[in-house]
Amino acid sequence: MKRLALLCFVLFIAPVHADILMKWERVPLVIDLEINQERLIFVEKNVQVGYPPSLSGKLRIQNTGGVVYLKASQAFDITRVHLKDLVTGEVILLDLRANDQKHREPIRLVYENQLDVTTETTASEPPISQETLPGTSRPALPVPAALTRYAAQSLYAPLRTIEPLSGVHTVPHRLPKSLPTLLPGLPVNSTPLEAWGLDGYVVTAVKITNQQEGRLTLDPRDLQGRFYAATFQHNWLGGKGSATDTTTVYLITEGSADKAIVPQARGYKPQKKKVKKIIKTTTKTEPVKSTFDCAQCNAGGEL
Repeated sequence: MKRLALLCFVLFIAPVHADILMKWERVPLVIDLEINQERLIFVEKNVQVGYPPSLSGKLRIQNTGGVVYLKASQAFDITRVHLKDLVTGEVILLDLRANDQKHREPIRLVYENQLDVTTETTASEPPISQETLPGTSRPALPVPAALTRYAAQSLYAPLRTIEPLSGVHTVPHRLPKSLPTLLPGLPVNSTPLEAWGLDGYVVTAVKITNQQEGRLTLDPRDLQGRFYAATFQHNWLGGKGSATDTTTVYLITEGSADKAIVPQARGYKPQKKKVKKIIKTTTKTEPVKSTFDCAQCNAGGEL
């Protein structure tokens, strides 16, 4: 009985690690890491993690389902890391540092107005999502923006995290395998991936791959075509062969994208002139030898 009571007491006093709330207010958030201990950052967004080369071999980064997993293998001073929201393009700045002190509690990021909305809601009035209209799965966002977000989630997010969008459906993009006229001024390959439609709008995802060794900056103004809107998944590309040499651009069109893409000009091939061979033949005529006796002719003889 005493052992059971002691066990219950130990379980009761066992520490419970609560999440540390850190509010993003456009000021870099300082996060400490314990060496050889993984720490979770609940971002609650689909993000891409960017970090400087100085952290290579010192920090392991894994990113899935809105959670970033960080594990330092050795100590380092404050180093800036950024998390880019794949939907809105917003960048969240983190200042990371690793040491021997204990820092194991998970961190949950909260955003502007998020805490205020939570405290104002009551049990009798469930909170209404700011992303969707009441009673439907139609977004409060304009259709082009909602389509872009849906396409990004479909390509990059786990299936369980894709937000439903009523009425959206896949459509054939009707494009060739390569689109050299999409970014004609840049050394990239453009390959169409998938397309989705909603309310007359179509979003077409196109893979962009860098073909040069150096870093490449992407600007929507360089796109050639008749597009309602366009959004790059990332606004830059790493050198050819690197892990960051590929991204995706989402093209919004009214109707199928094949009518918005500039068609590729066909190269001019001059026709070969047909040369007619003219063979000229000549015939040589020789005078016919007379078989008559000239002497008889002169003498007036008859033939």
